[in-house]
Order: sequence, then C-alpha cells, then structure tokens
Amino acid sequence: MDTFHSLSKTISFLSLLLSLNLLCVVDIAAFKLETVTFNKGFSHLFGEGNIIRSADDNSVQLHLNQYTGSGFKSSDFYDHGFFSAKIKLPSEYTAGIVVAFYMTNGDVFRKSHDELDFEFLGNIRGKRWRFQTNMYGNGSTSRGREERYYLWFDPSKEFHRYSILWTTNIIIFYIDDVPIREIIRNDAMGADFPSKPMGLYATIWDASDWATSGGKYKVNYKYAPFVAEFTDLALHGCAADLLEEVVTSECVAREDGQLTSDDYASITPKQRNDMKRFRAKYMYYSYCYDKLRYPMPPSECDVDPMMRQRFKDSGRPKFDEKHHRRSKKRREVMDARNYGKQEGV
Repeated sequence: MDTFHSLSKTISFLSLLLSLNLLCVVDIAAFKLETVTFNKGFSHLFGEGNIIRSADDNSVQLHLNQYTGSGFKSSDFYDHGFFSAKIKLPSEYTAGIVVAFYMTNGDVFRKSHDELDFEFLGNIRGKRWRFQTNMYGNGSTSRGREERYYLWFDPSKEFHRYSILWTTNIIIFYIDDVPIREIIRNDAMGADFPSKPMGLYATIWDASDWATSGGKYKVNYKYAPFVAEFTDLALHGCAADLLEEVVTSECVAREDGQLTSDDYASITPKQRNDMKRFRAKYMYYSYCYDKLRYPMPPSECDVDPMMRQRFKDSGRPKFDEKHHRRSKKRREVMDARNYGKQEGV
C-alpha cells in the first residue's frame, strides 16, 4: 500500500489503473478521478450569459429561461477515453426540458458524425425521471440505437456521476458505479461504431415538441430558470487534432496495449449482475427489441430470449398496457373518492 500511495502522488490514480488494466475492475465511485477545472478543460458553446461558474472553477451551472438555454464543450477532441461528470438535474416541474451530456464531432463532420449520448427527458413532479442513451456512428442517424430507462433515484436531489467509456472496441455507459449499457464492436457494424475523435458536451434546452411523453407536456417558464449543475468533470483520453487526427505519442502507446485491452474493457461479475438487474427493471424501450424499426435486430444486439418475451414488437415492455389500465382504474377510484369527499363538505 505504501508503494501504491507513493505512486499516486506523481501520477493520477486513473493513469495507474490504466497501466494495470484495472479501470473497470473497481467501482468508479471508489477511486478518485483526476478532475479538470472549467477554464482548463472547457469553453462556452451557447447561451454564455446562462452559464454560471463557481468561484473555484470546479463546478458550472447551465440555465434555461424563456430566452435561451446554454451549453459548454471540451476545449479538445479525444481519440477514445473515459469521460465523466457529477450532475444534478433541475427540480420541480421540468417537463419538455432536455439536459444532455454527450460526445460528438458533429460540428465538423456534419454528414458523417459520431455521437454518444446521455439525454435526460424532463419530468413532472411525482413521476419517475426518464432518460435515454444513444449511439451514432459515421452519420448513422437513420439507424438510431436508442434505449430509454427510468432512474431509480431523484436526480434533482443530489449529484450522481454519469460516465462514458469509449475504446476502439467497446462503449460502456455508467451511472455512479453501475454499468447500464455495453456496446461491443463487431465487423458487421462497419462504420456504425464511432471511430473519429469526439469532444465532450453538456447542454440544457427546450425540447417541448418531443421530450416528455412525446411532446404532451411542454416547458412551463413559470418555473424558470431551470438549472442543471455539473461538477467533478473528468477528461481522460487522447487529445487529438480533429482534422489531422493526430494524437500524442503517449496516447498512441496507451491505445496500442492498454485503453483497448480486454481486461480494461471488462466488467466485474457484480457489475454485470447490477447491469442485468437495471435493464430488466428500468429499461422501457430498446431498439434491439423494436421489430417495427428493425425486423432483424442490428448486428451488435445480444437478444436475450427472456427479455424478448417482455417486449412488444414496438420495443416497449408488454406490461405497460396492463399497468396503464390499472393506473387508469386507480385514478378513477381516487377521483370518485375525492368527489365524494367534496360532496360531503
């Protein structure tokens, strides 16, 4: 342990884990990521007046009001790596609002961009928060790979860490130390797997036309400003020139034997069980089970026969209809009770 602590004084803990091929073998929440200040790692994207930085420059707030949303981006683009932030979402009524934490190169490769998304889809007070992950490769927007889920906690009450691991062969989305989605590259995917350098972005914006219940609930600016907070931002990747696609020699060496190694890209048995439980309990849409869009599941889909039985051809769970009928009946009973109470007053 003394040797380990001595080493950690001279190199970041993450770099040590990379060199030992242990990144995914330990809980993300258990080790200290080397974070970066806003000024050192990021710049404004839009809505500069709605971006509020903390005095120590380690945290930033993104505001949305009736005039504009806001966003920031990393100063560099990266050729693979591990990217992370602790985020606290807006509270109260947030229908129609999207808070996104994502990687992309769309500003440069407009017709062939790559993208990896966390998108939080607004909320009505008292309801469970919903979010989605997505992946595009080489402009494959017609072959979206959306998955949608419920969160098992209220993300507006406290910070939680959201992370994206991206290597040449694997992508893993994490919430805290729980992997919620894993995408493994195969030859049949071709250019659909992100391969060009990407930057890290965060935005808040008005998506009233689709974000909450398909656009049924709009942004209500009576509750503005809506504030999303980001802290402990981590950028651990190979900085690259997006056009030249040049990376540093240090990162090239890492790419050769460490960042894309099987050990580094592995998930522990406990984490895999946690991921399986999360997906069984909280995933309410998956493109892999959407037969209407994809009569044959895309090549990267590992279709679980047990999960297949839970989903309709639309990619949504079969129990949604039954749950909806029960909820409707429950609401009718409650309405009748409330009406009776009012009549008795």
